[in-house]
Amino acid sequence: METNYARIERRSRTLERVRKAVTYFFLVLWGILVLFPFYWMILTSVKSYSAYNSEYIPKLYTLSPTIRNYIDAFTAVPLARYFLNTLIFTVATTALMMLVIIPAAFAFSRLEFRGKNLVFTLFLSLMMIPNELVIITNFVTITDWNLRNSYLGLILPSVTSVFYIYLLKENFEQIPDALYKAAKVDGTSDFKYLVKVMLPICRPTVVTITILKVIECWNSYVWPRLITDDERYYLVSNGIQEIRENGFGRENIPAMMAAVVVISVPLIVLFLIFRRKIMTGVSRGGTKG
Repeated sequence: METNYARIERRSRTLERVRKAVTYFFLVLWGILVLFPFYWMILTSVKSYSAYNSEYIPKLYTLSPTIRNYIDAFTAVPLARYFLNTLIFTVATTALMMLVIIPAAFAFSRLEFRGKNLVFTLFLSLMMIPNELVIITNFVTITDWNLRNSYLGLILPSVTSVFYIYLLKENFEQIPDALYKAAKVDGTSDFKYLVKVMLPICRPTVVTITILKVIECWNSYVWPRLITDDERYYLVSNGIQEIRENGFGRENIPAMMAAVVVISVPLIVLFLIFRRKIMTGVSRGGTKG
């Protein structure tokens, strides 16, 4: 005869299986909802113009895929030039930003100077300013400096970030002060301590900030659209609008989707490669002590 303990254990295992089944069901459902727009984008990009327009009810598959839309994406408009412009903008902006925020985070986390807390509080208050006001100020400044339609005009307003300085500062402060004091006793300079000790320890967060900045630059739309009206300096995000207006036309949706797929692939691959480092860096940035 089955004992009460055995019945309770069997019931507990059954409830655990049901709980896991329900959890996985909703996770799979959520995954389908999240991934469906990407599937639809890729599916539309491999449909011919005539096949797409002949579908009164959109189909979730195609029996005659084509790569013609991808060929048009690089021939109808200078998409390769947009890619090069975006690459230059992204690499230069990210590199300059890291050169700015790393010393700033180090100064706020390790150096002692009069009014440090007040300065950092005022610095954080900049996050409360609406982005629209910052854009207006930056636009006036860049225009007065005659830097419109130039790489320098695109890059300069994005070479610092209050949030990234704060995130990196929080990570630097998790490193014990004893290491810094021991390094100073040994005659190690602040710069050497930063490069040899702090950056290697906080590498996940540094990598995370770098990747997030790359994604931010790659998806940048408002500022490049505002500061450039010369096609030679268009980024891929702004090039989509140019493609729609002067390349494929407003009705050629499959060709538009092919261009969007080409533009999106680098970021998707980048995220898939470094997803664990991103999660590790963000979680470390939110942990104190």
